[in-house]
Amino acid sequence: MSQTAILFPGQGAQQVGMGVKVAQKYPAAKLLFDQAAKILEYDLFELCANGPEEKLNSTVYSQPALFVAGLATLEVLRESAPEHIENCKAVAGLSLGEYTALAFAEALSFEDGLRIVKTRGEAMQAASDAKPSGMVSILLLDEEKVQGICDEATTSDSILKIANYLCRGNIVVSGDKAACEQALTLAEEAGGRAIPLKVAGAFHTPIMNSATEKLAAALENVTVRRPGIPVVSNVDAKPHDDPAEIRDILVRQVVHPVRWEDSMNYLLDSGIDQFCEVGPGKVLKGLMKRISRKTPFDNYNDDTISD
Repeated sequence: MSQTAILFPGQGAQQVGMGVKVAQKYPAAKLLFDQAAKILEYDLFELCANGPEEKLNSTVYSQPALFVAGLATLEVLRESAPEHIENCKAVAGLSLGEYTALAFAEALSFEDGLRIVKTRGEAMQAASDAKPSGMVSILLLDEEKVQGICDEATTSDSILKIANYLCRGNIVVSGDKAACEQALTLAEEAGGRAIPLKVAGAFHTPIMNSATEKLAAALENVTVRRPGIPVVSNVDAKPHDDPAEIRDILVRQVVHPVRWEDSMNYLLDSGIDQFCEVGPGKVLKGLMKRISRKTPFDNYNDDTISD
């Protein structure tokens, strides 16, 4: 019998049209969008269905949208491959996706999870607005070379930090606008490729420090339970089951790098032999091909639904 891990994508996976087919086919999925509209006080389904893309890509909107769309898309998995839920031994989510994972594991209710994600998105957007910054994906270079780029681009006036350890040859850096622009040049000179990411700011760095206070306060006002199944943390690539630890690590996640490759290796070493990505896009499948190419990996999203 396979041991499955269910994975949820993070910010950047959003796309206009996500969740539309799911909500149209599954009443339980549509109900989540209806509940979200009451909590958020705007029509999330309309935004996901029709955009505009620029608004959906905004941190304030993309984070709640991905949280709801991920949980709604579980209905596809329940119908088309219920054995994966029955055999699910652990879950994880990339950055924002960790909240979706915690809700699936019943550590957070849907309502509380959405309220926290709303606060997180607003706080991170405010931190981004306060200091022009961004993120750059660096391909084809190892960690040592990327760290060297960060060291060279960091000055007394600006910083550049590794933000996401995604997989071999795919590391994301975050920092001030000037440092990100320098990283583009330095990466090319080192023999790599550099791609600016369409995000509001330098996530997973100290530039987000101002967001942590608001997030911590919000987390104190909701109930966090022990997860029903292990949820692997982005911060240290380990599961945590103490509610106080979960609160703390979610706050730390905003300013600490995402250790995705370590998280996937933890799951593989734990005996996971089947992965399922639930939500828009196929980013996590692409990363797994670089981490463990032969491990079975399935995607479940709107495209899974036949017309």
